[in-house]
Amino acid sequence: MESRRFLIVLVVISMALVSYSQAHKFLVGGKDGWVVNPSENFNHWAERHRFQVSDTLFFRYKKGSNSVMVVTKEDYYSCINKNPIQSLTDGDSVFKFERSGPFFFISGNADDCQNGQKLIVVVLALRHKYDRGTTPLVPSSSPVASPNSGSNPSELDKPPTPPLKKNSGSMLSSRGSDVWLVLCVSIGMSMILSV
Repeated sequence: MESRRFLIVLVVISMALVSYSQAHKFLVGGKDGWVVNPSENFNHWAERHRFQVSDTLFFRYKKGSNSVMVVTKEDYYSCINKNPIQSLTDGDSVFKFERSGPFFFISGNADDCQNGQKLIVVVLALRHKYDRGTTPLVPSSSPVASPNSGSNPSELDKPPTPPLKKNSGSMLSSRGSDVWLVLCVSIGMSMILSV
């Protein structure tokens, strides 16, 4: 009987740890997808989410009529699509964050970019266990902001607005991992203590 309880506790804790460490896939623009006139500005959409290394963005758009380009900050503000860092053209494009920092996305169509089809995503820095509480917060060398599509580079000096807590449904998997982890560990501990 004790070995069965131990096995249950082990499975519950394992599930909690696996769900806690999973990367998340975000549908850019929510239900609208990557379109010229979304119901919510793309940068407002991004402000409501917390992006981490290994998360992915899913861009949904009509193949052949649009594309997504990863560009420099300067090309983002000027809507220049001549020298993209990366070009996504397959209609259902996935972009994975391999590092922290700002990422700049624009439509491959310069007119669509000028009309607001562009996005800035800031990916949070990795936090290591040994860094918690010992490393002071230092501002990054590149400014972090959450500008509107019509913003200019000088607005990048303003502090970012904190993300909203509500779930918009545009994230394909929930960020409730912290709650899930605490719940599972609590259940596991209560099972151990009841033996």
